[in-house]
Amino acid sequence: MSTIRNSRTRLLTAAASVALAALTLTACNGDGTGVTDEGAAPSASRPTPTAPTASAPSAPSSSGTGTGTGTGTGSSGSAPASKPTAHDPSEPAAKNPAKPPASAGRPVTCEGSTLKTVAAPLNRPVNHMLLTVTNTGSSPCHLYAYPAVRFGEAQAVPPVVEESHPQAVVTLAPGESGYAAVLLSAADGSGAHGHTEKSLSVHFYGPSGSGSVGSAATPPLPAQGVFVDDSLRVTYWQQDLDDALTW
Repeated sequence: MSTIRNSRTRLLTAAASVALAALTLTACNGDGTGVTDEGAAPSASRPTPTAPTASAPSAPSSSGTGTGTGTGTGSSGSAPASKPTAHDPSEPAAKNPAKPPASAGRPVTCEGSTLKTVAAPLNRPVNHMLLTVTNTGSSPCHLYAYPAVRFGEAQAVPPVVEESHPQAVVTLAPGESGYAAVLLSAADGSGAHGHTEKSLSVHFYGPSGSGSVGSAATPPLPAQGVFVDDSLRVTYWQQDLDDALTW
């Protein structure tokens, strides 16, 4: 009996020890699961991955390089679109008005000092001479009516061929030429008082058509001179060479 009692005592002692150990584990775990969650506390205090990136761009984009031109990185990348250019190609006239050319200006009356005048006898039409005047001035000029020519010591100017009247006043831009023909003598020899002249002066009419203006031109004639008679006439000034040679 003593042996049986001792065995029961040992069994009860062992059972009590097991129960005590179970209670001890339960008290340490706190949730009765028997597993200690050692990583819970550190993970709860770890910063979220989005927190640093949300505020990172704001600092450089607000300060940039200090020039305000949008050269910094971050949200200011669209700033160069609004940066003004030095010369806006969309409105060149407003910012850089074109300088008027030197030839711009109000037209004036053509006269000897602003014209280069050449007198050239022609083979065809026969007994004709061509007057060519070129505007050497800086402004356009008007050639009014017809050339008032004087050969030698003549006191009067020859009449004009009325049929040669142009539709409009001849205007010469700088560097442009105008023309008139001089009918020196009758082609069939019917003219009276024929003689040779070796000098010529060309005078220019003003808008009124009465009296010459400015200085006369004195183009040279061939060394042998030109033959003229009472058939001497001139055409109106022409813009086109062919029109001058029609008469």
